[in-house]
Amino acid sequence: MSGPKRVRAAVSVATVWTSPDSPRPLDEPALRHPAAITEWLGAMTVKDKLDLYGANRIQTQMLYGAEAVVAEESGEWVKVFIPEQTTRKEGAGYPGWVPRRQLTEASAEVAADRWAEVSAPRARLTLRSPKAEIELSFLSRLPVIEETNDGVVVDTPHGTGFLPKEQVRIVGSPASSGAEEEHAGQQLVRQGMRFIGLPYLWGGMSSFGYDCSGFAYSMHKSQGILIPRDASDQAVRGQMVERDSLEPGDLLFFAYEEGKGRVHHVGIYAGENRMLHSPDSEGCIELVELDGYRLAKEHCISRRNW
Repeated sequence: MSGPKRVRAAVSVATVWTSPDSPRPLDEPALRHPAAITEWLGAMTVKDKLDLYGANRIQTQMLYGAEAVVAEESGEWVKVFIPEQTTRKEGAGYPGWVPRRQLTEASAEVAADRWAEVSAPRARLTLRSPKAEIELSFLSRLPVIEETNDGVVVDTPHGTGFLPKEQVRIVGSPASSGAEEEHAGQQLVRQGMRFIGLPYLWGGMSSFGYDCSGFAYSMHKSQGILIPRDASDQAVRGQMVERDSLEPGDLLFFAYEEGKGRVHHVGIYAGENRMLHSPDSEGCIELVELDGYRLAKEHCISRRNW
C-alpha cells in the first residue's frame, strides 16, 4: 500500500503561502519557476515586507530539494506539510501552499548515504540536462552521486547536477552535520556571524533572508540539530538555562507584557552579554548588547539544544 504523495522543492527557495490568495501582484517573481528571489526581495519596500506579516501572507519556506507531503491540491496550487519543520500547528509538519510549478514529484524516498550540503552562504548548482544554473541557499542538501577532484555530482529535482567542492561539505545523513558536538553552541554562533547584515524576511528560511526563528532554526540545523520552526514552539524545547549560566548558542526568548505574554522573538546568545538575531522587517541580522536592548524587559526564558 503506497503512502501519501511526496514532493520536492524544484526552485532555489519555494515560499510557502498561507493560501493561494495570499500572494500580491508584486510577489510574482517569487512564484516563478525558476523563482527570482533576489529580484523579489530587491523590489520590496519596508512597507511591502511588513505586509507579509501584517496580512499573514507567508508561513515558511523550503530549500531546493527539500521534501514535503501533499495534503491537498487545488488548481495550480498544492498544500503541503513539511516534516522537517515541526510545529504545534500540524503534527505532519509545517503547513502551507506552494505553486505547483515549483514542485516535482518525489517518486521514491531519497535514501542516500552521503549528502552535499551547501556550506557557503550561496552555491552555484550547474544542471547537466537541460543546461542551467541555480543559485542555492546555505544548507540546501542534495544526495551525492559521486565526488570528483573539483566538486560533487548530485541528484536534483531536475536530474544530475554539479556543485563546486569549495561551496559544499559532505555529511553522512540528512539529520547530521559531522560537527564536533562539544563545540556545537560556539559553532552555530560562528555560522550565524557570517550573515550579519542580511535583511530580515518574514517567513524566511534561507540565506536570501531569515526571520528570527528561521535564523535560529537554520543555525541549529547547520550543526545537525533540528528544533521546531517557530519561536513559540522553540521556547518549550530544550534545557532551560538561567541568565547567569548562558553559553554561546543558547536561545533567548522574548514575550509581550514584559515577558508574561506570548513569545514573539528569539535570538542566539553569542557570549559576552551579546545576542545575534534577525530583528524585524526594518532591520538586518545584527549583534547587539543585551544591556540596553529595546526588548530587554521582555526576556522570558532561555533554552539550550546543543
